[in-house]
Amino acid sequence: MAQDPVRFLPLSPHQFHILLALTDGDRHGYGVIQDVEQRTGGEMRLGTGTLYTAIARLVALGLIRDAGDDSGREDDRRRYYRLLPLGRAVLQAETRRLESLVRHAHARGVRSSPAPAGARRS
Repeated sequence: MAQDPVRFLPLSPHQFHILLALTDGDRHGYGVIQDVEQRTGGEMRLGTGTLYTAIARLVALGLIRDAGDDSGREDDRRRYYRLLPLGRAVLQAETRRLESLVRHAHARGVRSSPAPAGARRS
């Protein structure tokens, strides 16, 4: 029986970005770090400890897996990770949840404001 993706919600921002980084193919840990930093314009930077703790949790939940030998990669020094169908379903459910939150905020007249020049959001 298929698991309900909603039971995995909410995802932490780190988990969300890791799953998102794996949507277009297998990546190794450093590749995930680079993808997240580039996609967020440097607003989110994953340290290796944070990354591998989150990855271990996502593997334990069955959302991603070690791609192992079937990753098609020649670099044996790096461990590649693959998004599983349940992980994709959870990412989609979390995206719907976040979109709903934004719709509710907009309905109440709450809009984001531009960050002051040079300021970083945490």
